[in-house]
Amino acid sequence: MNATSAPLIAFVGTTPNIGTTAAAFAAAFRIAEASGRQVGYLCMHLKSAKLHRYLGINEPAITLDKLRPELQSGSLTPEKLMRAVQPVRGMPNLRVLFGNLMRDQAEFYSPEEMEHLLRVAEQTFSIVIIDVGAYWDNAATICAIREAGTRIVVTTDALSHFQEDGKRWISQISPLFGIATEQYDTVVIYSPWSTGGYRMKEICKEMGTSKLGELKFGHNFYAQLDSGHYGQWLKEDPAGKLAMQESAEQLMDRHHIRRITPTLAIQPWYRKLLTHRNEVGS
Repeated sequence: MNATSAPLIAFVGTTPNIGTTAAAFAAAFRIAEASGRQVGYLCMHLKSAKLHRYLGINEPAITLDKLRPELQSGSLTPEKLMRAVQPVRGMPNLRVLFGNLMRDQAEFYSPEEMEHLLRVAEQTFSIVIIDVGAYWDNAATICAIREAGTRIVVTTDALSHFQEDGKRWISQISPLFGIATEQYDTVVIYSPWSTGGYRMKEICKEMGTSKLGELKFGHNFYAQLDSGHYGQWLKEDPAGKLAMQESAEQLMDRHHIRRITPTLAIQPWYRKLLTHRNEVGS
């Protein structure tokens, strides 16, 4: 458990099903990989949680809805939260709390419950990545965006996404909760079927946000999600290893998260002596 509160980094999409979860998880994966620290990933989707499928887990043992009693009573502790999260295969210092699967209960989560979850997560992990839905009609999205130290809006180069949805949610609704557009960074997702052709500079100018980075999907990307191999793709595939790399580095610098320093192999003294003798003998 941390003596100080961990930074909260929240990802919100302008539009449903554009890849916000994929971007948020890739950023968390890269930070865990580079830092070696305990990274907590909170899927706070109340209506469309799917990360467990992307990681090949059809029926996760514990999801957000299973923690409702502790959240309602305010009795969740770091120890209980650690028992609820699942380590990611191949990246054990990245631990995931899967989202709400009881979609008919989404409207019943209260702000107090969500704030309690965030407070406990701050004390449990070194860094917390929060993934919320694109709609602002629930306590999870509003509380996560208000509490986060870094807010990242994910969109695409489609005009209807960054202009219509982006301006309606980020420019119009977000300020009602005290968060101005200038307080957001932007990740733009480009897919092989992108038709908008708009650049990051134009998108950020339209929404009034700052640039963070880009995420480009290849033709086989969605096959990785559907087959439950997203984690392996991020770790092993050449394209996957680059996903959200630049954005993660910027986030680590902003929150003063140190990278792992590679350990140099120290040559034993006798090996140096043997090498020297061989050189003299020759």
